[in-house]
Amino acid sequence: MMNPVVHFEMPYRDRERAARFYAGAFGWQTQMLGPEMGDYLLVTTALADVRPGAPAGAINGGLFPFKLDWPAQYPSVVIGVEDVHAAMARVRTAGGEVLGEPMEIPGVGQYVAFVDTEGNRNSMMQPIMSAVGH
Repeated sequence: MMNPVVHFEMPYRDRERAARFYAGAFGWQTQMLGPEMGDYLLVTTALADVRPGAPAGAINGGLFPFKLDWPAQYPSVVIGVEDVHAAMARVRTAGGEVLGEPMEIPGVGQYVAFVDTEGNRNSMMQPIMSAVGH
């Protein structure tokens, strides 16, 4: 039996700034919970599963080889985007930093990492249309 990833967590340093970043860059819905819930910032990234053929609610992941000379190798999430260049512009406008230029992952799509306003390193993927649903 596989245990799917059902949630992700990242730290924030400024809750309002983090909420503005993810709403502005990716259109996520945010809900600020109170002290009784640990001042948690709840984010909704999709109202339904957006990957054709994927089990409902499933989130896939992977592990990458650790490299001594690479920066910011921490747990992170990959966010699916329709247009990686437009998403890079939204990240910059929202106050984040894009790390380099997109790289082509053969048979998968265009991938680029970014750092959000809270110092978290995440990444974006524009999937190849033929790879969707595989």
